[in-house]
Amino acid sequence: MNDNFDLEERTARFAEEIIDLVKEIKQDAINSRIITQLVGSSGSLGANYCEATEAESKKDFIHKIGLCKKETKETKHWLRLLARADPEKKEKIRELWQEAQELLLIFSKCIKTSRGNRNDQ
Repeated sequence: MNDNFDLEERTARFAEEIIDLVKEIKQDAINSRIITQLVGSSGSLGANYCEATEAESKKDFIHKIGLCKKETKETKHWLRLLARADPEKKEKIRELWQEAQELLLIFSKCIKTSRGNRNDQ
């Protein structure tokens, strides 16, 4: 199976790439705060996806995928700030931001598909 279609693997790989990136970033007061938030949100989006795959109901699944969306949006925010704080890493950060955007679109589609008929909630 292509890992791009295995969201559990894809979200884990994404968080690992974030960790690899931040290991290369100089530590200072600004970057340390951004890095802490970024590592937290990027890891959380995958953890929430794992929970969603074990949801007890459609409503629970939609809620947990909603959490994935929130964490993904937060990750995009911290990536943007990191690009400002560390411009020499901008290209790698841009790649990770794009992956976050793709994940956000996937999670949005999951919710839309799961809701299907609005009366079926």
